[in-house]
Amino acid sequence: MALVKPKQYDWKDSNLALFGSDTEKDIKKSSAEKEPAWKKAGLKTGIQIWRIVKFQVIQWPEKDHGKFFDGDSYIILNTYEKEETEHFLYDVHFWIGKYSTSDEYGTAAYKTVELDTYLDDIPIQYREVQGHESKLFRSYFDTITYLHGGAESGFNHVKEDEYKPRLFHFHGDKYGVSVKEVSRKRSNIDSTDVFILDMGAKIFLWYGKGCNKDEKIKGLQYVNSLKDERSGKRTETEILEELTTRNTHKFFKALDQEEEEDFDSSSDFVSAKTEKELYRLSDASGQMTMSLEKTGHMEQNDLKSDDVFILDTQKELFVWIGNSTTYAERKNAITYAHNYLKKTDHPLVPVSCLTEGKTTEAFQTAIAA
Repeated sequence: MALVKPKQYDWKDSNLALFGSDTEKDIKKSSAEKEPAWKKAGLKTGIQIWRIVKFQVIQWPEKDHGKFFDGDSYIILNTYEKEETEHFLYDVHFWIGKYSTSDEYGTAAYKTVELDTYLDDIPIQYREVQGHESKLFRSYFDTITYLHGGAESGFNHVKEDEYKPRLFHFHGDKYGVSVKEVSRKRSNIDSTDVFILDMGAKIFLWYGKGCNKDEKIKGLQYVNSLKDERSGKRTETEILEELTTRNTHKFFKALDQEEEEDFDSSSDFVSAKTEKELYRLSDASGQMTMSLEKTGHMEQNDLKSDDVFILDTQKELFVWIGNSTTYAERKNAITYAHNYLKKTDHPLVPVSCLTEGKTTEAFQTAIAA
């Protein structure tokens, strides 16, 4: 029987049905306080992560921080302090896997707003999409690893007759060395990079003839982390060099299996536009309208307190909410961004939602550029 290729998230046709124009009445402080997951949220500095499971918010174990399944959605809270403030500050992100369902996406967005409410509207909200995360998000983890499937797939069991083999691709880019699971096919093996074939009780570390030092180091570190996770269980490692490894080696024999599911792990795109664009959202006419205010160079005084503005750099999106806008407008910032982006040729860029008076390094850089 032929395997069905997993459905990639359909960004163009999606909507945020679980929250939207009714946010003002639906998301209240009282309802946020009833969410068990938030009871320990933001009580101390550091990173906390939750995964969306059947509309529920489930804590993601600390040992798995930095690992994300492409079929899931997550909420990430960064709690930190600054000397000039007397209380904690927060960044709250929701992360969307390439094969996450629209229900999971909507729940993650809804619950992110709820967490923001629970923390007294102090957080800055972000939307992150697999393969296109913001610089801030990437800074939380030494390595971000994309695993295929959902979290139920598991990756700590080491019985060879039960373990699902996984092939990981280590590739150096401007962000460092990225790690993602790819389908176990010979066509995915690239001589310029490093690969790990994790069979559970046996791990192959393969060095392409053109790979660099950083990719080698990251690959070896990853092997060691896998072995640490399976402490007490025998795990063998074999290091292979492309120039001295035959095509008949067990490493290659484990590839191109008929039962292997085919999935697309690519995430590249380039916007056709290059200039920054500033849009104004206003309900002065009695209904919400969006108009292009400016292109090219931007200044802080282009932003007015009585409206919501969207700044699109073509590589990142910022939603700026003036202090004189309504509560509903502030709470629907993610919706505005999502609805705008799904009409563009670059719907996967990171999104930041800032209220007037708050700022981030990325936003200041975008304004000044």
